[in-house]
Amino acid sequence: MLDTLDAPTVRTWSRLALAALGQAREEIDALNVYPVPDGDTGTNLYLTVEAAAAAVEHCFAEYAGRAEEPDLAAAVAAMARGALIGARGNSGVMLAQLLRGMAEVLARGGGPALLRQALQRAAEAAYQAVAEPVEGTLLTVAAEAARAAAQANGGLAETADTAYRAARTALMHTPEQLDVLAEAGVVDAGGRGLVAVLGALADAVAGQTPMGPVALRQGLGETGPVESCEGHERPAGPGHPAFEVVYLLDASDEALPALRARLAALGDSLVVGGGDGLWNVHVHVDDAGAAVEAGVEAGRPHRIRITHFAEAAARAGERTRTAPEGRAVLSVVSGTGLAELCGQAGSAVLLADPDRPPASAELAEAVRRCAAREVVLLLNDPELRAAAGAAADQLREEGVRIAVLPTRSPVQGLAALAVHEGARRFDEDVVAMTSAAGATRYAELAVAEGESWTMAGVCQAGDVLGLIDGDVAVIGGSLAETGAVVLSRMLAAGGELVTLVLGEGVPAGLAEELVALARKQRPEVDTVVFDGGQEGAPLLIGVE
Repeated sequence: MLDTLDAPTVRTWSRLALAALGQAREEIDALNVYPVPDGDTGTNLYLTVEAAAAAVEHCFAEYAGRAEEPDLAAAVAAMARGALIGARGNSGVMLAQLLRGMAEVLARGGGPALLRQALQRAAEAAYQAVAEPVEGTLLTVAAEAARAAAQANGGLAETADTAYRAARTALMHTPEQLDVLAEAGVVDAGGRGLVAVLGALADAVAGQTPMGPVALRQGLGETGPVESCEGHERPAGPGHPAFEVVYLLDASDEALPALRARLAALGDSLVVGGGDGLWNVHVHVDDAGAAVEAGVEAGRPHRIRITHFAEAAARAGERTRTAPEGRAVLSVVSGTGLAELCGQAGSAVLLADPDRPPASAELAEAVRRCAAREVVLLLNDPELRAAAGAAADQLREEGVRIAVLPTRSPVQGLAALAVHEGARRFDEDVVAMTSAAGATRYAELAVAEGESWTMAGVCQAGDVLGLIDGDVAVIGGSLAETGAVVLSRMLAAGGELVTLVLGEGVPAGLAEELVALARKQRPEVDTVVFDGGQEGAPLLIGVE
């Protein structure tokens, strides 16, 4: 159990927070009725934390090859700055400001007392960023978490867990504080996102990795379930400003009071977060030009985004009725051989770095490069589902009709490509591809990097792990031995076609041994072998 927060734990926190928000993204989007019922709070928070996590990874990458790692101050500063630059929506800006407040205190150290102070400073910073704070929102949840943590007398883990539990309780009371939530029968969306982030912190401090029980817990435990607004009528919000204006601003601290006053007079939902010359400005107005001009008078606005609420809603309603103008399939793979296979099957390819999975922005850009009105996205990795979901939401707003097939392995992606027919109706093609992928059982071999507990027992560094449908089922001493056991178990359940995809550096003769095994055990089964060239997984197995 940690006594002091350190940089590696901040890295774990950012990863767990991203995973938690990825899992809860659609739920949080469905809760979103305040301040505008536009159903994007979960996506905005996910994209904000995605930027924060990427900044932490970049911070660690800068120390690659050195004897030391970044210190706590560098890690939390990177997380806060990444969130500020990547913040989306008013909830994202508030979360970025919370992280900045924490970073200010944690730069002095990471003991329990300083964590309590950091949570208090985080809540204060978030309130200060909002022109007209409203209770029953993320702000209230942050304040209650900080208040409870301040009274905790235990160590780091107890402080983090106390903050999380208080935030969870506060969230359940938000409908009592904000009428619009009570009318819709939901809790606050931004507050729900903050509960996930604080749960991730509690998991990281407790050493629960990589998917701890707190941040990823379904619902909210003993306080009752989180209810979405599906089945409830969303408040229409008459009289609300027409535009959302967001930009980064290079400006001095002295320029901020006048900017805040000018923007507050123009509209509502004003949140200005940041510091040290860089700010993230968010406001809802009827005159978008005037809001941008206010930024020009204060400093240098950039990354300007203007959204017309009515047009965005119309696009969302019409996107499924857009006439098709070409269809593409995009496959995400990590090996050059796999990329060639997918290309030969008629798919566009995003060649991913196995050590750095593509973020939502990279996935969205790869889809745009397809230049197609309809796109089927084959992920081939369960870890990409959250990023792909966020990317798909952005692309649908741009008029792209996209179906994300959550293929969990490249062999499932190959099975889906084998039945793809562009001449079919889009929905029919997606159903056929999904069915083919779902009918393909998958397995892979991996080499353990260290001692660890698995579903098949304890493994040691250098052991060969056989994973079937994502779970470790076999621990062996060699690729040939483990591969044979895995393939034999899969064939025991039947099948018509075995696909073997060889990874980089696989010893000669492995494929021949496995092909012979398949013929002996199931003479009626066909076997195909491909050179995938993927790193990290010496062998992929698919059985259809």
